Amino acid sequence: MTAIDRFRYDGKRALVVGGATGMGAAAAKTAAELGAEVVAMDYAPVRYDVAHAINVDLRDPASINSAIDQIGGPVHAVFSAAGVADGPDLMRINFIGHRHLIKRLLDNNLLSSGSAICLISSVAGMGWENDLPRLLEFLATPDYAAAQDWVSAHEADGIIHYGFSKKAINAYVATQAYPLLKKGIRINAICPGPTDTPLAQANADLWLTFAQDYRDETGSKVHTPEQMGDAMAFLNSAAAFGISGITMLVDYGHTMSSLTGAYPPGKPIIDLIMGRAPLP
Repeated sequence: MTAIDRFRYDGKRALVVGGATGMGAAAAKTAAELGAEVVAMDYAPVRYDVAHAINVDLRDPASINSAIDQIGGPVHAVFSAAGVADGPDLMRINFIGHRHLIKRLLDNNLLSSGSAICLISSVAGMGWENDLPRLLEFLATPDYAAAQDWVSAHEADGIIHYGFSKKAINAYVATQAYPLLKKGIRINAICPGPTDTPLAQANADLWLTFAQDYRDETGSKVHTPEQMGDAMAFLNSAAAFGISGITMLVDYGHTMSSLTGAYPPGKPIIDLIMGRAPLP
């Protein structure tokens, strides 16, 4: 296999969950350009060419099960991209549904050795290590219903929000790297900086203004969905064969520059990482 071949997806089926718009659509299009047969799942209609479009409602495990039954063969790369900013279904859409879908793929032997999974986290999920005991308690829930029951039991505590859903993704990736690699499967996530997606546009005052001072100083712009789709395609490719269990920052270096003091005004994100600031 040549170096170029390791980046390509020829002969592979890519499943993109949340593929109708935003980063999911960008990942789907990148994977297709690299040779993949793309299966796109979403609650919204998929309005571009894919090999197969499947309706799925991550709020409903029966819908997820039905969608898995329609895939029609093995999956070599999973792009878990669906998400919402808030609302009563936040945890089901942002994490519980994705975990259930991955478990169903595994139970149905649709993910073979050599396959890979990439989820989308967020800067809002950084500092998850500071909340590890509670996250491990949540991740220990054995199924969809138990996870939702745990969420319902903790809603009054004020911990169930967008940031917690992304912390759960980070902790899930970290804890699943070992058991999945024993099956030959890799799992990672990306942690995007502010990215111009429909979801971000709906929360523009908060999401698209974050780190604007850093972008002004460095001459960079708000990220595009394509930048995130490309990063996900890399992590799910054979070129990233040695990478598993990580959440990869795609933020122009804002976080690391702030953490090291190379960019002193970056204190707000450090407070976020250290758990000294509330998450959106």
